[in-house]
Order: sequence, then C-alpha cells, then structure tokens
Amino acid sequence: MIKTGIIGAAGYTAGELIRILIRHPEVQIVFAQSNSQAGKQIYEVHEDLVGEIELEFVKEISTEVDVLFICSGHGKAKPIMEAHNFGEEVKIIDLSRDFRLKSPEHNFIYGLPELNREEIKTTSRLANPGCFATCIQLGLLPLAANGKLNEEVHIHAITGSTGAGQNPVATTHFSWRNNNLSIYKAFNHQHLGEIHQSLAQLQEGFDKDLNFLPMRGDYPRGIYASMYLKSDLSLEEAEEMYQKYYASHPFTHVTPKNPHLKQVVNTNKALVHVEKHGEKLLIISMIDNLLKGASGQAVQNMNLMFGLEETLGLQLKALVF
Repeated sequence: MIKTGIIGAAGYTAGELIRILIRHPEVQIVFAQSNSQAGKQIYEVHEDLVGEIELEFVKEISTEVDVLFICSGHGKAKPIMEAHNFGEEVKIIDLSRDFRLKSPEHNFIYGLPELNREEIKTTSRLANPGCFATCIQLGLLPLAANGKLNEEVHIHAITGSTGAGQNPVATTHFSWRNNNLSIYKAFNHQHLGEIHQSLAQLQEGFDKDLNFLPMRGDYPRGIYASMYLKSDLSLEEAEEMYQKYYASHPFTHVTPKNPHLKQVVNTNKALVHVEKHGEKLLIISMIDNLLKGASGQAVQNMNLMFGLEETLGLQLKALVF
C-alpha cells in the first residue's frame, strides 16, 4: 500500500482528495495535517465523509510516508519544503502555485499529464497545475503541438465559487455570489505564466497574447472556458488534430457535440469541442475545478509516479441532473 500524508487537509481540495483516496485500492492515508482543525475527526470538517473515515487531523507533519500531498495555500509550500527533510524516496505533490514555473531553484516537474506524462512517471517532485490553467491548456495544447498558435487568443472562462477556497471573502459569500456574475483579474490572472510556459514548450517561440477574462460564476464547482483565434484550419483538420493529440489520454475527450458543464462536474474528465466560424476557430473546454483542476489530477499524477494505471481510483460519475 502507498502510505500517504496530506498537509493542509481541511480545505476544499483536500476534502476532495480524501474522498478519492479512501476509495483508492492502493492507498492508505497515514495522516491528515491541519493547524486549525488538529484534534477533530476528519468527518467533522468534511461532513460528506461521515461514516467513511475514522481519522483525526494532526498538527505535526510526518516524513514516514511514500507520498505527500501539499494542499496548503499559495506561498506555504516552499517554507514547508525548507523546514522538513523530505528525502527523494518521499514523493511530493504540491497543489499550490509555488513550483509551477520552471526555475533553477527547484526540480519540480509541471504535472499536466496531457503535456508531461513521461516526465511525471520518473519524478519525485511534482507541481500540480492550476484549475484555470488546466482547462485553458487542454483547449490549446493540440494547436501548439502543431505550430498553429500564430495569432492572439481570446479566452473567456467562468469558475465556480469553490475555486476561491474555503476561507470566505466578500466575493464568495452566498448572498453576493448567488444570481451574480463578475470579471476579476482581467488580462493578468496568475495562471497565465504557466499557460504561456506550456504552450512555448510545444511551440517554440510562442509569444502571442492570451487575452484572458476570468469570471466568477454563481455555482459551486466547474470551469467553462471558451477560446477563439484566427485560424487557417478547416473544421475537419482541427477535429482530426484534437482527436489525434488526445487519443492516448484517458480523461480528455474531444466531443463533436456542444458540451455543457454538468457533463464534467464531479469527475476527473475534461471535455473539448471545436467549431469553425468564418476565419475564427472556437474551442470550448470544461473541467471540474476541484477534480481535474486540482485533487483528481493530483491522484492521476500519483498513479503515474508510482507506475499504476493512470485511471485507478478515478472512475467518478458526473451529476447531470
């Protein structure tokens, strides 16, 4: 069994991670760490797990594990790594943005399986992608891989309220979020750096603008992204390109039918759809921000890192009604 520890285990992504891992046939959760909830039963915080796990949150971090998931907030993973002597035998999967951008200061691999699957299989240090970044990249990777990102890209993406984390702020309270929409961080969202990095990895010299308008949606979970750019591809050429790129990736599906968000919510699935409108190529991409955009993808990466079947423990069902 893979002995697993979770740091920052009281938040939304950690709750989803625990929900997946307690059903994973090759995993044993050894500890779940939380500074704020230490001493409480996990099900007292993640109430959907009542009757499914009997384990208390602890305050201390143990190094006696095979894999460690860091679910703490952004900026906290680096201090955790510096304060503890995690040997190379302990695999680290960080769900923050601390190590997503390449740097000579760290040896973390960017953990988007549809981009870096072979590198993920051999690393012991992995930076899990951001949720918006995952959704948008899955919409654009096939174009970059074929040198077809030669124009600026216009991106409009809406995320559910869980994307803002569990600690409430003014724009996540139900009374503000319900029946409401708003744009935030227009053109300068923090995920743009990792998106540019991945596209340039596939298409050398990529330097086109990504005009990204993120929006807060009035629903709990899921990301719906629409992207368009000028393209000389025909619809048939684009569909073939996308189908070929994702043919070996079990969670990303190219669908000929215009999809909707409920098809991916509560799953580790990504749906991608392309259309041609005059000289514009339209790409629609969607994921569950807590699963394929965070915890589900983290388990997918864990499976790859341990040589397991990529889909193990992730046969989750969509809630379409």
